[in-house]
Amino acid sequence: MEMREQWRSRWGFVLAAAGSAVGLGNLWGFAYKASQGGGAVFLLLYVLIVLLVCLPVLVSEMVLGRSTGKSPLLAPIAAAGSAWQPMGWVFVFASCGILAFYAVLMGWTADTFFHSLFFGLPGTLDEANEFVGSVSTGSSVFLGQLFSLFLTASVVVAGIRGGIERLARWSMPLLFALVIILAIWAATLPGAIAGYQEFLFKVDFSQFSNLKTIRLAFGQAFFSLSLGIGIMVAYASYLDKRSPLPKEAVLISSLDTSVGILAGMVTFPILMSFPVAKDALGESFVKTLFVALPTGLSSLGLLGQLVAVLFFGLAFIAALTSSISLLEVPVSSLIDRFGWTRDKAVIFSSVFIFLIGIPAALSDKVLGNMASFLDLLLLLGGFLIAILIGWFASRVFDEDLAGCNSSFRGRRYLKFMLRWVSPPVIAFGLIVSLIDLL
Repeated sequence: MEMREQWRSRWGFVLAAAGSAVGLGNLWGFAYKASQGGGAVFLLLYVLIVLLVCLPVLVSEMVLGRSTGKSPLLAPIAAAGSAWQPMGWVFVFASCGILAFYAVLMGWTADTFFHSLFFGLPGTLDEANEFVGSVSTGSSVFLGQLFSLFLTASVVVAGIRGGIERLARWSMPLLFALVIILAIWAATLPGAIAGYQEFLFKVDFSQFSNLKTIRLAFGQAFFSLSLGIGIMVAYASYLDKRSPLPKEAVLISSLDTSVGILAGMVTFPILMSFPVAKDALGESFVKTLFVALPTGLSSLGLLGQLVAVLFFGLAFIAALTSSISLLEVPVSSLIDRFGWTRDKAVIFSSVFIFLIGIPAALSDKVLGNMASFLDLLLLLGGFLIAILIGWFASRVFDEDLAGCNSSFRGRRYLKFMLRWVSPPVIAFGLIVSLIDLL
């Protein structure tokens, strides 16, 4: 069995974990779901879920990984016995399933980036729909999927320090710089104020009782923070005992939420500034990202093309930092469980994920259904984490946080939330999401 690596520094871990959290779910998912969920109401629900539910669960996942030093498949067993083995399989299955359809979306993003760079933007919605049809069907979609998985595997096979941490150290500062630059530029557009009103200030109190809005807020919170699928368990298993996990959880959540809001401040001004783009808003995430944005930007000529290249380049970088974290879950599990080399585990996992992603590559409907179903697994994983750490492995929680000088009051608050708040709230979100999907 290979020796377990450690992160080179605390900031390497934070940047990698933030990179996992910041992905396509922020850059297109946040804005799209906000448009579907009532703007400010969705945003408020999202923030409340992050603060009251996700932060304690995030700390718990990191504690589970660091205290056991095991992969997501074996960490629950090491913490509370063999009865918790199914939880490890939930982590592995969910991460593989998400990466299976995520790689397809990454391929579309890469195709759009290269098309914007070398061939320009579609001038009409018909041209944009024709382009999306060309990249989402036939050999193009499989080439994009293979390209995305190959890049992901190339990073993961290099290991924690040489691959994942090295990518995070240059990609995350670049990502934040690009999204800030684009948000500043978008503020100068004629539809900026209307876009902010649609995204940040549109208040419809009836949305608080809308099952779809509640489902979207829960799904976005758990998906964007990479919770319930073992990613943070895997990453934290390579962490030393001195890192202050609660502070790092707050930092990761803050970075993730900030990028989501900034992405909305890019997307909505563009969509509101160009009627041809606004017409495609809300039909689907595909229409919003791959049809509405490029078509709207095309009216700006060369400047619009430059912005599109930056935006889709940014989106692909964000997607890559997330995909490597998803692949690390099955890879670390195979290494721990069977003693495989990292090379062998990466090759096996990548081939398996490509094969189960074929239905998503062949059908937009299957892709959307996979995304919705796997949102439920995220919530289920978060619920199990809260129960495991809050009730069955609370001693592990206390000892780990005490070892990194976390305050007694902070530990007491987190344990209270894990025992009495997170499980019923997550269960409510899981039931509401299931009812809405059915």
